[in-house]
Amino acid sequence: MILAKPSPLPDSANIPRAAAKHVAVRGVGKTYRSTRGAFTALADISFDVAPGEFVSIVGPSGCGKSTILKCVAGLEPVTSGEIRVSGELVTSPPADLGVVFQRDLLFDWRSVLDNVLITAEFLRLPRKDYVGRAQELLALFGLGEFAQRFPWELSGGMRQRAAICRALLTNPKFLLMDEPFGALDALTRDELNIELQSMWLADQKTVIFITHGISEAVFLSDRVLIMDRNPGRIVKELHIDLPRPRPLAIRETAEFARYSGTIRQVMTDIGALRAR
Repeated sequence: MILAKPSPLPDSANIPRAAAKHVAVRGVGKTYRSTRGAFTALADISFDVAPGEFVSIVGPSGCGKSTILKCVAGLEPVTSGEIRVSGELVTSPPADLGVVFQRDLLFDWRSVLDNVLITAEFLRLPRKDYVGRAQELLALFGLGEFAQRFPWELSGGMRQRAAICRALLTNPKFLLMDEPFGALDALTRDELNIELQSMWLADQKTVIFITHGISEAVFLSDRVLIMDRNPGRIVKELHIDLPRPRPLAIRETAEFARYSGTIRQVMTDIGALRAR
C-alpha cells in the first residue's frame, strides 16, 4: 500500500550513515481517551533511522509497535513529541512511502495485476505507465504466471508477495512493514525473508519492520529496537554486525545465537518471556 506520492529525497550518498537521518522520532507519546479514561500506549519514544537502514522493532503484544508504525506513517497523530521524515514534520502520510500490513488487504474481485496497480490508481498516476513495472515486480517475487489470477486462487504466501509488489510499485524510498509474515508458515516465512533481504540489498530502501520473531529481526536488520509495555517504550537498542547477504544458515552460527540470546534475555527481564 502506498500512502503518498513519491518525491525525490535529498542526496545522502556522501553523508555518513550515523549522521544522516531519514526518520527522526523525538519524545513521542500517544494517549487514547475514552469514556473509561485515558490509556497511554507510548511514552517518550525516541530513535533515528538512517537512509537505507533496516530497523526492526520487537516486543511483547500490546507494547505499541504497530502504534509507532501508524504514527510514522501519518495514520495516527502523536499526543506529544514529533516525528520527521526527510526533515518534514509528519502530520499526514509522508511522500515516497510504502506500507505492508500483516493482512494483505487484496481485493478478491480484481486480478493480481490489477491489485498491484491499485497504487497508481490511488495516486492518480497514469496506469499504463506502471503496467510494465507491476509485471516486473510480480516476476521478481515469483508471481509472473499468476498476474491474471484472482487473490482467492493464491496461497497466503503468494498473496503477501502480491501485497509487497503493490507497496513497491512506485519504488518508494521508505517502507513500513507491520508483521507482514506473521500469519505465514515457517517455510514460507523463511523464503520471504530471503526475498525481502535481496530486494533491500538491491534498492537500499529505508525500512522499519515490526515483528514478534526474534530470529527474523536478527536475520533482516541492521539494528533492533526492543520495547516494553504499559506504557510502550524502548528499553534497548541492538546493532547487528553480521555480514550480508545473510543465508538462512547464518542462524546456526554462534554470533547469530549471541544476538538472539541478548534479545531473549531482555524480553525475559521485562517479563515478556518466562525464564524457564
